Amino acid sequence: MDDFYVRYYIGHRGKFGHEFLEFEFRPDGLLRYANNSNYKNDVMIRKEVYCSALVLQELKRIIQESEIMKEDDKNWPEPDRVGRQELEVVLGNEHISFTTTKLGSLLDVQDSQDPDGLRIFYYLVQDLKSLVFSLISLHFKIKPI
Repeated sequence: MDDFYVRYYIGHRGKFGHEFLEFEFRPDGLLRYANNSNYKNDVMIRKEVYCSALVLQELKRIIQESEIMKEDDKNWPEPDRVGRQELEVVLGNEHISFTTTKLGSLLDVQDSQDPDGLRIFYYLVQDLKSLVFSLISLHFKIKPI
């Protein structure tokens, strides 16, 4: 089996302490999710769920079709007081690790030194977050339908 691993982190340190969202997919299918917000004394949410081979296959497809593995973050905005984002992907014998600031909107992407590369990152992160939120909410339904 090819090596496969994905980790995403977005966070900042501010008035409410260290607030962040982080998730990772491990090669064995384990999805680990953590969301920490201290706003209004909120508590950290941690969830773990095993995903099927089909889910991992779809995740790989999303990453491969994005072509993020061809990008380089050297001209992307550095993390700053607004916050930081990190994306790490191991796909077969390729390994990428990106770090940039929090991106509020596509305007931040367009105003950067590498709008094409950052746009790929921006949309891939949106897709990954949507997938993770769907998997977590499907698996951990609090109220029955």
